[in-house]
Amino acid sequence: MMRSLLFVPGDSERKMTKAVSSGADALILDLEDSVAQSRKPEARKIVASFLADADRGAGTPWLIVRINALDTGISDDDLAAVVSTSPDAILLPKASSGAEVQDLSARISVLEAEAGLDVGKIFIHALMTETAAGMLAAGSFATKSERLSALAWGAEDLAADIGASSNKDENGVYTDVFRMARSLTILAAAHSRVDAIDTVFTDFRDLKGLDAECRAAVRDGFTGKMAIHPDQVAVINKAFTPPPEDVERAVRIMALFAAAGPDAGVLSLDGKMIDLPHLRQAQRLAHQAGLEPNAIPKID
Repeated sequence: MMRSLLFVPGDSERKMTKAVSSGADALILDLEDSVAQSRKPEARKIVASFLADADRGAGTPWLIVRINALDTGISDDDLAAVVSTSPDAILLPKASSGAEVQDLSARISVLEAEAGLDVGKIFIHALMTETAAGMLAAGSFATKSERLSALAWGAEDLAADIGASSNKDENGVYTDVFRMARSLTILAAAHSRVDAIDTVFTDFRDLKGLDAECRAAVRDGFTGKMAIHPDQVAVINKAFTPPPEDVERAVRIMALFAAAGPDAGVLSLDGKMIDLPHLRQAQRLAHQAGLEPNAIPKID
């Protein structure tokens, strides 16, 4: 389960080491926006060293590397530095289409093979709404790569790409284009059968506002949220952890369908009708709760 994904500047070994104990489910070791151009070569070395020495045991956070966008001309340098140290995933910023994910997957495969790693071991997360092109190609992300495990959205870079002076109105509410970006991410992730990750909440001092935004994200189908400050992690984790009573009901639904067999249609639970959409919802919730995959029956 990946509820909280904490960004950490890739040129600060101290901050990365400290972030390990933040409680975040994943750390995004950043080689892109938080690192000045002149510091990128040094950041690659620091991130590679951190990955090589990191404890990968149970209970430790996933380690994800955000590389620079493919059209910058330096993403191959990022990949060459970190793939051999086997990060859990690569975060692709400004992803313009599923074809870019496919392209990135091929580049990773070559480097995995050269490093003697199992090809396909490293997953891909994609930030798909940071450009107008990515938004308009939202449907193309499905089935392009088995590595793809999450789609996320971002509002800051999109504002720059389309020329918006702000992504929120005077009441602090996302304007129409950015609400559409958010919605497209949920839909594209569902279409691709991957996790939907909500964007960062930039006012890291406003934990009440963060909590409200997290709860709206949970309501609408996001499975996790990115963070820019360690203080945000606990709020995010709490909001994205399913209540025990909801988990218990999901397990009961899955058990009923497992007992009924693959041809099960409409069943009854506590005097109410349940059918396949209820099962799929229960499976999603069980995944969010961190239940073992073999405990979650699959029905297509």
